[in-house]
Amino acid sequence: MRTVAAVLALAGLAGCGGEGSAAGGPAGGTGVGGTVTVFAAASLTESFTRLGRDFEAAHPGTTVVFNFAGSSALAAQINQGAPADVFASAATRNMATVTEAGNADGDPAVFARNQLVVAVPKGNPRGVTGLADLTRPGLTVALCAEQVPCGAAARTALDAASVSLTPVTLEQDVRGALSKVRLGEVDAALVYRTDALAAAADVTAVEFPESARAVNDYPIVALRDAPNRDGGRAFVAYVRSERGRTVLTEAGFQAP
Repeated sequence: MRTVAAVLALAGLAGCGGEGSAAGGPAGGTGVGGTVTVFAAASLTESFTRLGRDFEAAHPGTTVVFNFAGSSALAAQINQGAPADVFASAATRNMATVTEAGNADGDPAVFARNQLVVAVPKGNPRGVTGLADLTRPGLTVALCAEQVPCGAAARTALDAASVSLTPVTLEQDVRGALSKVRLGEVDAALVYRTDALAAAADVTAVEFPESARAVNDYPIVALRDAPNRDGGRAFVAYVRSERGRTVLTEAGFQAP
């Protein structure tokens, strides 16, 4: 996976273009080209990686570099000046920290929604059927930390079900919680439906009705100080296009 290190290494190239130009793009700054740096919630890893490849094919001369992590961490990085062209968050709350700091280029748009499931090892060996089962003696559970969207959604769902449990670990993004199940370190985790679907070879997703009380909206926005402003705006438009909606729906996201 392309990492933040790659983002920072490429950031110096971005300064060679004029304001609003695509770094390394077509002569005169016209069209879309160069590196497009996208900070995106960890739960978007598969779908955005696919959209990134499609975007590069649709815009020859572009390279999409991703930084996937928890939305709260990404928002903090952006507000601290990390070079990025696009921010896609798994919750409106984390997006608000970026817009309130004046770092958004325009208004964010919700492009997808997601719900929680209980992820258990393949075949559901402990017979988990809902949230109440997570309180059984000896059953270990992983949750996301409450400052990240999957953790906040989990708290809402647990409260709606009047279920109180103590997780054995609090992870900084949904992929961390899911990995605990895949590695056999816990018996269950609350994760997004899309993440469980992506890991279907290793986990079984258990639906529960309280997830309807904790639906997360996913907003996206181009960033004000984007090194590649044209590229960032074009990527946002691509995510919101018919092609973007198709990829997201296939990944298990709901339409906004």
